[in-house]
Amino acid sequence: METVVTDTLAQPGHISLWHLVMQASWPVFLVMIGLAAASIWGWAIIIEKFFMVRRMNRANDRFESSFWSGQSLEDLYAMLGSRPTMGLAAIFMSAMREWKRSQDAAMRAGFQGVQKRIEKVMDVQIQKEMHDVEARLLFLATTGSAAPFIGLFGTVWGIMTSKPARM
Repeated sequence: METVVTDTLAQPGHISLWHLVMQASWPVFLVMIGLAAASIWGWAIIIEKFFMVRRMNRANDRFESSFWSGQSLEDLYAMLGSRPTMGLAAIFMSAMREWKRSQDAAMRAGFQGVQKRIEKVMDVQIQKEMHDVEARLLFLATTGSAAPFIGLFGTVWGIMTSKPARM
């Protein structure tokens, strides 16, 4: 009887990855499906973040070259007002909007009040930008630290359920 099993296993091409996946018990199969889904989602987040950071770096470089070019802040504000902004340009736009809104009130409130409001608006915009950059990173951190243990559970479960079948 044992020679039949050995002969069947020794045949080339008989055992494939697909065959092993389909022969797995349901807990192991669920672990494999979960790890595959987490991997696909994780890679999607990584690719999205790669392109987001690259796009943001380019936008920041363009903004910095415009900002330090010597043109007036009013001209820069008008130029940026017609297109969506991100990163440094978004922070600049929020500060300029608050400054324009506060120009009339500046005479009454004094410079210190306007400066504090502009700083507050910039802080809020910085937090918004950071939130966009950090979005879904918690999933990557959690998955990266938990996936090896989940995979180990699937491996141990598979070994434990295969032992009684061999004995």
